[in-house]
Amino acid sequence: MLGGKRILLVIGGGIAAYKALDLIRRLKDRGAMVTPLLTRAAGQFITPLSAAALAGEKAYTDLFDLTDEAEMGHIELSRSADLIVVAPATADLMAKMSGGHADDLASTVLLATDTAVLIAPAMNVRMWQHPATQRNLATLLGDGVRVVGPGEGDMACGEFGPGRMSDPLEIVTAVASALAEGPLQGKRILVTSGPTHEPLDPVRYIANRSSGAQGTALGRALSALGAEVVFVTGPAEVPPPEGVEVVRVETAAEMHAAALAALPVDAAICTAAVADWRAELPSEGKIKKTGSGPPALALAENPDILAAISAHPDRPRLVVGFAAETDDVVAHAAAKRERKGCDWIVANDVSPATGIMGGAENAVTIIDAGGADAWPRMSKDDVARRLAAKIAGALA
Repeated sequence: MLGGKRILLVIGGGIAAYKALDLIRRLKDRGAMVTPLLTRAAGQFITPLSAAALAGEKAYTDLFDLTDEAEMGHIELSRSADLIVVAPATADLMAKMSGGHADDLASTVLLATDTAVLIAPAMNVRMWQHPATQRNLATLLGDGVRVVGPGEGDMACGEFGPGRMSDPLEIVTAVASALAEGPLQGKRILVTSGPTHEPLDPVRYIANRSSGAQGTALGRALSALGAEVVFVTGPAEVPPPEGVEVVRVETAAEMHAAALAALPVDAAICTAAVADWRAELPSEGKIKKTGSGPPALALAENPDILAAISAHPDRPRLVVGFAAETDDVVAHAAAKRERKGCDWIVANDVSPATGIMGGAENAVTIIDAGGADAWPRMSKDDVARRLAAKIAGALA
């Protein structure tokens, strides 16, 4: 899987550094050669000896190692690898990378490199959500740095939320994607997936019946072809694919903002089942049943994500929408393509008798300027692989 690939693993200073030891083992199991580089703070959590023992190579720590620097060791380190992985990427390391600082071995190597870089952020939830960290993240993404994670869950500090470093196997998947030599290598693709939840009150919401299965399958298929995938997902039943950048949202407005923030990309694939309507004024308290009839519910139209991307100044080369219909599928989908201004529409019949909505299979028709191409019913994974190949052909 990674045979002969050389990975420079920069280990930042955080409790998640212990996962870097497992990551070394997982990478080596797949044939990679791993060179560890520890920041001074990382040495407070794990030892250079443990990293070197697992990697079977010297672990680097000091910019001013006279032997290595006599041969410009930091330059050699920065350019001899096929990929540089930063795991954990702390808030401090991300800030240094974003600002172009070079005051230790890790930051100097990262500034001197012309090699692709993949980061796995790990930090306290408040640090991750801080505007400074998000600005740094946006800068790094704009510089072409790949990102995997972070995940969401309990943290060592006792708080809960996004900020946990991705598990080693997820990082391995992201490494394989970054090193893939598929037809989508070097392409950045936005995928929206899952439903949106539009609150009526603190306990009730409007939603669509979407599991997110087709979106996850497509994100995985695009990544397998070498694409860098930005996966913007609502609260779906099916978890997002591993090894991609995941942005979690709840409402259509949040998905709209996240999708536009991801631009520019080479292609945008809008698989999400976005609620068309939201409550104009959601109730601050739970709406009670009083026996006097249902409450008046004023609805407002949600932003049109597909149309907004199609008309954006940074419009992707390829914009693909999905149309879930229950009757006159091709006619309604063709009209939607014209109305939204996108290049393709992937249409399917989701009437209850088909079992497609929430099921394991799909039957789609691809509608473009040249007409309609009906595909036979197949698994959602097969639909995703076939569609990913078609997208690769369009972007070639």
